[in-house]
Amino acid sequence: MMFIRKVVGALDAARVPWVLVGGYALVLHGVVRGTVDIDIAITLDADVFRRCEAALKSIGLAPRLPVTADEVFHFREEYIANRNLLAWSFYNPANPLEMVDVLIGEDAGAMETVEVEAFGMTLNVAAIGELIAMKRKAGRAQDIEDIRALEKLL
Repeated sequence: MMFIRKVVGALDAARVPWVLVGGYALVLHGVVRGTVDIDIAITLDADVFRRCEAALKSIGLAPRLPVTADEVFHFREEYIANRNLLAWSFYNPANPLEMVDVLIGEDAGAMETVEVEAFGMTLNVAAIGELIAMKRKAGRAQDIEDIRALEKLL
């Protein structure tokens, strides 16, 4: 639980507009689901990508791929279409269980969100409808199960 506080603190200090998506978001909506990594969407803006990269590096995280924020931002459509790269992943080399995936095809600025009090802070969480739409696009087996669980909450 301390890792999420560290991540959110760094993003907020760097003025990165972010939204929690993925497994943590499902859990905060009431779905019973295990997850290790923190999935976020940020505003699709080159400066925001640079601030996000700096924030995550400031807490000891390293990108899994040797690409910069500018490269990810400017080539994200090509990465998504031709390399199936949907997330810009960061991890802690000293503790590989500390991982953050930044979804590069989702715009936090266009998402419907809810504020959730958890872990001693306020978190911006993607609304259930947003999560369902994102999961439908991804279409993996886990996503189909997540959709079923989320629809039960409606």
